Parts: sequence; C-alpha cells; structure tokens
Amino acid sequence: MPKELNEKKKKIQARTKVPQKQRKMLIFRIFALIVLVVASDLISQLAIGYLLLWILGADTFSQPVWTAIYSALSYVSELLILLLVSRIAFKKRGEKSFLKTDREEVGLKGLPTWTDIGLAPVGFVVYLIMAGLFLALFSIFPWFDANQAQDVGFSLMSAGADRILAFLTLVVVAPIMEEVIFRGWFYGKLRGNLAQEVSEKTSIVVSTLIVSLIFGILHFQWNVGVNVFALSIVLCLLREITGTTYAGILLHMIKNGVAFYLLFIAVL
Repeated sequence: MPKELNEKKKKIQARTKVPQKQRKMLIFRIFALIVLVVASDLISQLAIGYLLLWILGADTFSQPVWTAIYSALSYVSELLILLLVSRIAFKKRGEKSFLKTDREEVGLKGLPTWTDIGLAPVGFVVYLIMAGLFLALFSIFPWFDANQAQDVGFSLMSAGADRILAFLTLVVVAPIMEEVIFRGWFYGKLRGNLAQEVSEKTSIVVSTLIVSLIFGILHFQWNVGVNVFALSIVLCLLREITGTTYAGILLHMIKNGVAFYLLFIAVL
C-alpha cells in the first residue's frame, strides 16, 4: 500500500509541475513582450532624435518639416525593431517562437470593409464617453490637471505647408503606425500567447488592459495618458470585433483629426 501511495503521489506531483512551468513561461513571455515594446519605443525616439540633433543642430525640432520626419522615422524604426527581433527569434526557435509574426497577427489581413468604416464613428462616441468618465474620476486628485496642454511637436508654424505636414503626421502617419504597433503587433502577440493558457475572455481582458496601460504610460503625461487609455480600450475591442486594425485606424484618425482642428484650425 505505501508503495502504491508513493506512486500516486509522484503522478500528482508530475501533473502539477507542468501547469506551474507553463504559467512561469507565460509570465515570462508577457514580460518580454512588454519590455520589447517599451524598449523599441524609447530606443527609436532617442536614437532618431539624437541623430537629427547631431546632424542638423539644436534648432532642428523648431522646424515642422524635421518634426514630421522625426515622427515618421521614429515610428518606422520602432516597427522595424519589433519585426527584426521577431524574425531573429523565429529563425532561432522555429515554430515554437512566441515572437513569430505574420500579417494576420498584426491585423492587416484583407482590406477595410464597410463594417470597419461604420464602427469607427460608433467607437469614437464610446471613447468620448469613457474618456470623460475617466478624466472626471481622476480629477478628484489635486495633482491631476485634466486641461494640461499636450506638446505635439508643431508649436511653430508659419505657412500653410506647415499645417499640411502637421496634418499628415498627426492625423495620418501616427494613427496608422500606432495601431499597427500597439493594437496590431502588441495586442496580437499578447492575445495569441494568453489564449494558449487561459480562457478567451480572460485573454481579451488582460491583453486589452496591458496594451492600454502601456500605451497610456508611453505618452508621458497624466491627462493624455488617461485619455488614450480609454481610447486604447475601444481600439482593442474594435480589433477583437473586426479581427483587423482598420476600424481602429479610422477611429484614431477621427480622434486625432478633431484634436488637430482644435489645436491648429479653430484658433486661427
């Protein structure tokens, strides 16, 4: 009898070790994805920024054209870092690599549909309500300034061409690149890895919260961070509903387009 009990005990221990190992690996993968996204964002901005300052001098970012070029190069280099690391990891680990990336995973399969176009304005209304609630909630804290101005990098504009550059950067380039990186690559990676170990609903909720939190933090301003946290929640839900990032890109363009109008057109 003692021998049989020992064998049963060993079998139970063997079964529990596997889930524990899987949970540890899942935590490692999530942590690695967060670090990779944050590091690629910071490295790309610092590298491109200092390179332009070194080449062109201290007055570089007072000129809208260089601000636009800096933004575009930063986004492209950030995405390239993510894809390059994915490619290297995939080559080394083959099909088992949790960083393997394809077009569907970043939400760019097919073409935008009428559903994507229709859901974008609906999502915008949901975002406004949610952002208003979050900002009102945080406004109870004395250190939180809901009306603090955001520096979008186009403070000096002297001609119509400058506004065109600002529009292309803020309303076209930024929404496309941020959606591909955050609701595309980042969300797709988190969702795919979590879905292997937890339920569908849990993977959606956890992925949405992590992506939205990191997206808010990387804006480096409390009121902006809270605002885009609410935006990101809606964008993640649109990604989940449609299976692509197209509706999110359109919503992001609407949001930034309204902000552009208020900042640069309404004040004229």
